[in-house]
Amino acid sequence: MVSASREMAVYCFDTLVAHYNSEHVPPPAFEEGQHPLFVTWKKAVNGAEPYLRGCIGTLEAHCIIRGFRDYALTSALRDHRFPPIQAKELPYLECTVSILTDYESALDYLDWEIGKHGLIIEFADPNYNMRLSATYLPEVAAQEGWTKIETIDSLMRKAGFNGTINESLRKRLHVTRYRSTLCTMHYSDYASYVKTIRGAAPAINGAKPKY
Repeated sequence: MVSASREMAVYCFDTLVAHYNSEHVPPPAFEEGQHPLFVTWKKAVNGAEPYLRGCIGTLEAHCIIRGFRDYALTSALRDHRFPPIQAKELPYLECTVSILTDYESALDYLDWEIGKHGLIIEFADPNYNMRLSATYLPEVAAQEGWTKIETIDSLMRKAGFNGTINESLRKRLHVTRYRSTLCTMHYSDYASYVKTIRGAAPAINGAKPKY
């Protein structure tokens, strides 16, 4: 089984740097595979807790080299919840890559463990007869300090449901749980890695060096 690795996070940073510099992306230092994956960007300034700047991926198996290249840019530049990440922000970023595994149907909306399982919920909006769905990665509930019910209710809002949430509706959810491996790398570690492996730290058009 392929696990998330430092080299995958390096490739995501490489992809973003190449975008800002209008260059080709250096070849990845990991092997090809087929897996669902996510790329998450967070920003930390002056030692504060990192905050989300973008997170997008695929719940379907994907060629991971192209997948990380595509979603590194999509999550950084086209997550509609946030303005696009600018080149000057890059030295303050950290990248988390996730490989999703072990999909299984939950018995009910409480049949999962905080910090262990990611969730996909699917349900019909009773007001508009629309199918809605949303996912949270395994680390989200623990990072937010949510209970299981708070997590489920937040997922329903994320899916676009604006009506009243009650126990009857929660019981009608179809819940798929999954696990993931992940690796997080800060830009300073990326810069050190590149300098060690390639002989020079990365240069970014529009960004001041910060190591």
